[in-house]
Amino acid sequence: MKTIQVKVSEKDLEKYNLDSDPIIDFKLLVEKINLDFARKALEECQNIAKEVGLSELTLEEIDAEIKAVRNESHS
Repeated sequence: MKTIQVKVSEKDLEKYNLDSDPIIDFKLLVEKINLDFARKALEECQNIAKEVGLSELTLEEIDAEIKAVRNESHS
């Protein structure tokens, strides 16, 4: 296994909780960054859903939409 050095801003050290240990496993670092990207993507999806009115759909409306799409694919 090789060791590399990476410069990280103070802001990102705090953001990813990396300031507690100067050595971190690469796999864990990637996981922390991926979780941050996933969180941001989810927030963006939620914002888009609000903008287009999807966040206001009831469960019954969602079920009806799913049923309509399934019926279309069987036709």
